[in-house]
Amino acid sequence: MTKSYYTFLFLLSISGLWAQPGTQQKLEERKAQLLEEIRANEQILQETKKKEKSVVAVIQQQNAKIQLREKLISTTEKQAKLLNDDIYTNQLKINKLKKELEVLKEDYANMIVKSYKSRSERSRAMFLLSSQNFMQAYKRVQYMKQYAGYRKSQGDEIKIKSTELAVYNEKLAGLKIEKIKVIQEQEKEKQVLVKEKKEQEVLVNSIKKDKKKIIAEIKKKQQEANEIDKKIQRFIRDAIAEENKKTAKKAGPKTVSTGTSATKIVLTKEGKIESDNFKANKGKLPWPVEKGFVSQKFGNQPHQIQPKLIVHSNGVEITTESGSSARAVFAGTVYSIQILSPINTLVMIQHGDFITVYQNLSSVSVKKGDKVSIKQTIGKIRTNNSTGKTALKFSVLQNDTFLNPQSWIYNM
Repeated sequence: MTKSYYTFLFLLSISGLWAQPGTQQKLEERKAQLLEEIRANEQILQETKKKEKSVVAVIQQQNAKIQLREKLISTTEKQAKLLNDDIYTNQLKINKLKKELEVLKEDYANMIVKSYKSRSERSRAMFLLSSQNFMQAYKRVQYMKQYAGYRKSQGDEIKIKSTELAVYNEKLAGLKIEKIKVIQEQEKEKQVLVKEKKEQEVLVNSIKKDKKKIIAEIKKKQQEANEIDKKIQRFIRDAIAEENKKTAKKAGPKTVSTGTSATKIVLTKEGKIESDNFKANKGKLPWPVEKGFVSQKFGNQPHQIQPKLIVHSNGVEITTESGSSARAVFAGTVYSIQILSPINTLVMIQHGDFITVYQNLSSVSVKKGDKVSIKQTIGKIRTNNSTGKTALKFSVLQNDTFLNPQSWIYNM
């Protein structure tokens, strides 16, 4: 075997060393994102505490921070497991290499001894001259050449294996250091989590005496949210009916079915492309705020203050910093702008037969029919004067059906 062949084997074998860094890199990026969200959450929490507007708002934000901390610990645990797997794999490779190296060195040593015993030119000459014929002499010359080549290749292989072993040993040492660091981080986060849960318990106990009042307030807010969701669906159905009439008028009676439902957008060719593009980016869309955290999830959830009370949300609530703006999660057309109250405006943006809704805006910087680009600012998010909380209600619909925004937004 040639030296280049052994080099190829070496490169092939060590390629496994870097097989998992892609996963590790993703976990590291996720951990960095969670830490950034926790820092943003802490800043918002401190702002709310300073304002001392509502213990309920503080509890909700503290609970969101605890959830982020739990995600961070889970991510760190995954990192530690991957490192354990890497350490185990590398140790197996090191053990295998050590055995192979021992066999090679022993074989090489025996070869050197034999070579030493028959090293004289005279013995080599006698070995050739004792040949019975020319063909046998030729074969003996070839044998001596092959033996010398084999001896050289054995020496080269020992060098390659030794280098490979050094690389694995270095990698193993690095993995062990990294594992210690990850475990230390994990323990630190667990201690912080215990502290935060104790703080949360104190806050919850402080408002237990107002339980009836809080439950009544929660139910009232749930009723208001349900009414707003119904309004949104009515707005969308009215807009769909109006849009479908325009499409039918342009296309003519032969190209659009007369039985078209008022709850389903009739897509043009351009609309179909927009819809497909939006769908293709499921799970990759940016957040509708620059900084923030999910303070209320989609669907039926136990209330953060009264877990026995189930609340429903047709979108997600994202708490952010005071003065923050809402931004479009994807390119589209402003479908409708509705004033729900003097202090609460919502914007609907169309993406084919998908619609994104941005609710709880104090001011709007777009108008109906405007083309908007991804991450374009569409308005300022309102800060609740009674709670000091700045939160955007964000929804995703296909036609008039509410979808889970957490399935569409990256790492939500």
